[in-house]
Amino acid sequence: MTHQQALKGVLWPLAGSLLYASAAFAAPPGDLPFGVYDPNGAFSDDDDVAIEHLFLPWEDVALPSLYDADSYAVERGRSILVTIEPWTWTRDERNTPEILMAGIQDGTYDTNMATICAVLDDFESPVTVRWGHEMEDESGQFIWANWEPQTYIDAYRKMVDVCRAEAGNAEFMWSPMGEEGLEDYYPGDDYVDVVGLSVFGLQPWEQQILGEERTFREVLEPRYERAVQFGKPVVVAELGYSGDAEYVEQWTQDVRQDIEGMPELVAVVYFNQQEVYPWPDGFGLPDWQFGNNILE
Repeated sequence: MTHQQALKGVLWPLAGSLLYASAAFAAPPGDLPFGVYDPNGAFSDDDDVAIEHLFLPWEDVALPSLYDADSYAVERGRSILVTIEPWTWTRDERNTPEILMAGIQDGTYDTNMATICAVLDDFESPVTVRWGHEMEDESGQFIWANWEPQTYIDAYRKMVDVCRAEAGNAEFMWSPMGEEGLEDYYPGDDYVDVVGLSVFGLQPWEQQILGEERTFREVLEPRYERAVQFGKPVVVAELGYSGDAEYVEQWTQDVRQDIEGMPELVAVVYFNQQEVYPWPDGFGLPDWQFGNNILE
């Protein structure tokens, strides 16, 4: 079976930057490289964006749209971060963790990974692959999360090996949330070029559940300290914040500037979309999109 045949007929749209721009926004001020997951194209004309973030499931992806994403990034001088989620985005057709584990172990999903990575190898843009992110998350939203550490490590290594065989120039991001115990899931230096973290600030949740608001640094710093132990560059791979105007303005001013004492932090990548999974404690789906993230 060829790579093109492997995903024939799977025509879900790529969840990356579209070629249709909505309201235009500018990157937060600062010198730290800035990237964005921007499916509505709000940052399409911003020359200060250096990284284009794509999300795609390995069971539902339209291969031509990947080439469109590369052209979009090349035109804007951006590198590409690709998050590959090992499932389908059709929720009622998703596997159980046990089926996913077994399929990775017996090679069932090798073709899914190889197919995507073969396309990535054609890209003109520099590519970093992020597979199976937030693996230490205990919320239950991801079927590849909260596995026994060695099971996850073996799966991650296998998928990197499969991808490297197709995309020899790609780099690989291992991307935990940043919680305590993340080191148990570290797959080894040979399988990691950069460490990614997730950093979100939701003012109403912080006020009601934590009893106090948090700054960007207060959320990031303990996660950074856990990540930097591996001696790899660190990226905030998913960043979002929402609150009143003062809260949002403070985060906006900090995310590319309040980085003193974190020399290995090399970029932040904003998630410019509404949250896909419910925030804990009944706080729904926060909208992180610039322009929508200011709450009345």
